[in-house]
Amino acid sequence: MHIGLIGGIGPAATEFYYRGLVRAHASAVRPLELTIVHADTRELLRNFADGAAQKQAQSFLKFVERLQAAGADTAVVTSMAGHFCIKELDAISPLPLVNAIPELNAFLARQGFARIGLLGTRTVMETGLYGGITATEFVHPEGDDLDTTHANYVAMATAGMVTEEQRAIFFSMGRKLCTEQGADAVVLVGTDLFLAFDGHDCGYRAIDSAQVHIDALVRTSLGES
Repeated sequence: MHIGLIGGIGPAATEFYYRGLVRAHASAVRPLELTIVHADTRELLRNFADGAAQKQAQSFLKFVERLQAAGADTAVVTSMAGHFCIKELDAISPLPLVNAIPELNAFLARQGFARIGLLGTRTVMETGLYGGITATEFVHPEGDDLDTTHANYVAMATAGMVTEEQRAIFFSMGRKLCTEQGADAVVLVGTDLFLAFDGHDCGYRAIDSAQVHIDALVRTSLGES
């Protein structure tokens, strides 16, 4: 199956998806058919902040049409923030979409967590990934911690790199979710958070929503259920 990625939102996350797909297909000794188109992070963040889901869906539509013209069989939004318009996009998309939200919810259901913590953008945290997390209770940073988490995430995603100060902030926020709010694990619902967490010991279980999404893409690409 030919996978089409809507990338650039942000660039670091796109690379994470790309490397994950390449690695998985090499391990399965199967060729990877992939096309990536580049969307605009700044446009997405503006529409996300404005709640302009239909406007962003129309913007994504032109990229899906490019992917279709390139021979893609399915399309993917490589951003949890970008999923704020996934229902609107699905309604007009000429290609089927691999939606991260039900994939993550199903994963959490299989894990059997009583409560999870969320780290990402403000809207994603507060809404439980747009109401998509129903398999378990969820908590998120509150008050000033919520503002700090959101601001540092947006800065990191826009820059495509993490500072040591930002890493320490994310680790601390996740630790509070576990020790003060009773989370069994922390779910990284910001696609670029791998920049801070990948290869580092944060001291608690961290689940990367982007990796869960990538695993679903691999199953789709390889024709697995």
